[in-house]
Amino acid sequence: MTKSEALFQRAVQVMPGGVNSPVRAFGSVGSVPKFIKSAEGAYLYDEDGNQYIDYIGSWGPMILGHANQEVLGAVAKACERGLSFGAATAPEVELAELVCSLIPSIEMVRMVNSGTEAVMSAIRLARGYTRRNKIIKFTGCYHGHSDGLLVKAGSGAMTSGIPDSLGVPAGCTQDTLTAEYNHLDSVEGHFARCGEEIAAVIVEPVAANMGVVPPKPGFLEGLRRLCDANGALLIFDEVITGFRLGIDGAQGYYGIRPDLTTFGKIIGGGMPVGAYGGKREIMELVAPVGGVYQAGTLSGNPVAMAAGLAMLTILKDHPEYYQELNGRAGRFYQRMQEILGKSGLPYHVNHVGSLGCLYFTGTEVIDYESAKTADTKAFAKYCNYMVSHGVYLAPSQFEAIFLSMEHTEGLLDKTLGQMEQYFCG
Repeated sequence: MTKSEALFQRAVQVMPGGVNSPVRAFGSVGSVPKFIKSAEGAYLYDEDGNQYIDYIGSWGPMILGHANQEVLGAVAKACERGLSFGAATAPEVELAELVCSLIPSIEMVRMVNSGTEAVMSAIRLARGYTRRNKIIKFTGCYHGHSDGLLVKAGSGAMTSGIPDSLGVPAGCTQDTLTAEYNHLDSVEGHFARCGEEIAAVIVEPVAANMGVVPPKPGFLEGLRRLCDANGALLIFDEVITGFRLGIDGAQGYYGIRPDLTTFGKIIGGGMPVGAYGGKREIMELVAPVGGVYQAGTLSGNPVAMAAGLAMLTILKDHPEYYQELNGRAGRFYQRMQEILGKSGLPYHVNHVGSLGCLYFTGTEVIDYESAKTADTKAFAKYCNYMVSHGVYLAPSQFEAIFLSMEHTEGLLDKTLGQMEQYFCG
């Protein structure tokens, strides 16, 4: 028995499913988790001493690679000063100033502790600002696990949401309307029926929780137009795309300015951090200035702020990193598709910048319904092969591949070699 297997046997006795987040479980691919001991650069190392090329990157934030020395140095210095004060500190001001300077749509920002908390708070703020209750979200877009957003995938766009988890009362989702990603007519229908009741539209500008689904030309622009015409706010959930597609995120990449934006752990260098921000007139409704209450003892934690400040400063000072990373990623995903073409298999690849997904379906993936046509059993077989050959992939067909600056051409070639061996023999 390996150390990972032994740890998993212990874990299932004291943690539900043996994990602290469902996405870490390998049950969907018929395996058990690898317990990671350390990470450096583009590599993970498990408790058994195995080395993996990592394509998860802590689900996105490790764009500089693991254990970046400048970020670790900033964290070590911050730890020496104390772990948490529950009081105002200079680093949170400095990071807020940096975020506002990098994202044109953000004039004020509030730090929180996770992407879930950021989204929950942004929606509360949108409702407080508009004095309306309903929101529109998109089937297949994930915005954290707060009650009002756990709406059953595939709910009809003509109806209000149905809870997608036990323990969520129907009343919590009665004001959550679902529309179809990349189908502007489904959003237009909601506004036509109850536009004066809709506070906000929230969207992943690149849908990255059903694989990777880019927005069709005109889709994001259409959302901006509909929100403006109906007095609703447009919220971009950039927990995954923020500071990854570019220094100004997906909104800079596509040239669309939302009213509010949410971020996740990337602004903390991978530590437990989130944030939401937007126009000053909206953000000034947040307590203690306004009547929309939101608080958190650990919000703006000095250690996390130091990590985020170090990482975002590196990205700001090296704009060429994005060009290098996105160029390298484009070649990687193109060669991946070429391997599939040589194999004769109908699978295909979606990608935007350094985000990508290999879909095990011959159907073009443009929305949730087409994503669901993927053969998850075929993916499970592929995933287990790659992990057993030193390439660490997310144990789900519907998660993104994340590249970092530490993924050299050599490592990408090695990964593609394993893929070619699997698909072409």
